[in-house]
Amino acid sequence: MSPTVTTSSEANNNVSAATARAAAKAAGAAAQNTDMTGPQTITLAKALNTAMADAMHADPSVLVFGEDVGMLGGVFRITDGLTETFGQTRCFDTPLAESGIVGMAVGMAMNGMRPVIEMQFDAFAYPAFEQIVSHVAKMHNRTKGAVKLPMVIRVPYAGGIGGVEHHCDSSEAYYAHTAGLKVFTPATVADGYRMLREAIDSDDPVMFMEPKKLYWSKDQVDLAALRAEHAANTERGTSSEGRAAVARPGTDATLIAYGPSIPTALAAAAAAAEEGRSLEVIDVRSIVPFDDETVCASVRKTGRAVVIAEAHGFASVASEIVARVQERCFHHLAAPIRRVTGFDVPYPAPKLEHYYLPGVDRILDAVDDLQWED
Repeated sequence: MSPTVTTSSEANNNVSAATARAAAKAAGAAAQNTDMTGPQTITLAKALNTAMADAMHADPSVLVFGEDVGMLGGVFRITDGLTETFGQTRCFDTPLAESGIVGMAVGMAMNGMRPVIEMQFDAFAYPAFEQIVSHVAKMHNRTKGAVKLPMVIRVPYAGGIGGVEHHCDSSEAYYAHTAGLKVFTPATVADGYRMLREAIDSDDPVMFMEPKKLYWSKDQVDLAALRAEHAANTERGTSSEGRAAVARPGTDATLIAYGPSIPTALAAAAAAAEEGRSLEVIDVRSIVPFDDETVCASVRKTGRAVVIAEAHGFASVASEIVARVQERCFHHLAAPIRRVTGFDVPYPAPKLEHYYLPGVDRILDAVDDLQWED
């Protein structure tokens, strides 16, 4: 057998690649060190960006790509700076071809990489629907578990930004109905970081639904504590994946919501408190898998429930939540479960958006209908 000969060109390429990896590692470490200053106020967009940067720093198999996510940093700037930090082989732009983006990610995931891809807007994912349903969701089952697809499809979704229908769809029900996909949707800055790290770590494909109107929401978080939490969970093999959260405790009725509807639900609960009613708010966080235990524990305690979502009401995630609660909590209910959702029409023009989206008044009206005893 002839000996393997490395040419000077190959050697230079290897040195360049090694140098690039070392530079990326150093840059990632520097970025973490600058953030380790205790609690700080950041946006959801920054939390997501930091989660991807930390994942890329920790694992060289993590790649980020999609339309304009490289040099531009994405239309919402969620990937800003990743190309500069990790190079164009780790974060790069693609053609405007969503089916090709997802198909390429499938091939990469099948071969040991962990792609994190971005669909520029919710409705832009529809051209890739065949890839998502036929291959992303089914590959693991199709191969009897021999092939895993550790990939994340980030989808900016829902309304509240004054956009039109191609930019404001709530498409979560399509993916929740497709067996083989996990569906996550964070509503807080801390959960944005926490849940995206968990999604990237998952060996299953995750539809990561990002409420675009919350990108600029701010909260005080301790990134060092979140990183330590993630490291501890990784070491123990535990996580908060698939768990709902009590966003506001209460005793009289339960508001069940997720993603973009959480701030509205919290505002409604605050308004109800001024009227003497104590409403508990449950943040679903993970649509698939769904946390029946946390949701039903709240409903059994309060005896009343309202489900809130921006998506259409018919055949929706809200419908599924109502069914699951009714099946498990029927004898604890003091009144029929109510839904407050978007109307069953295409997403309206910006000037009509306010009337379409669930608001505080509609939620309080639903609460008033829960057969209270005077």
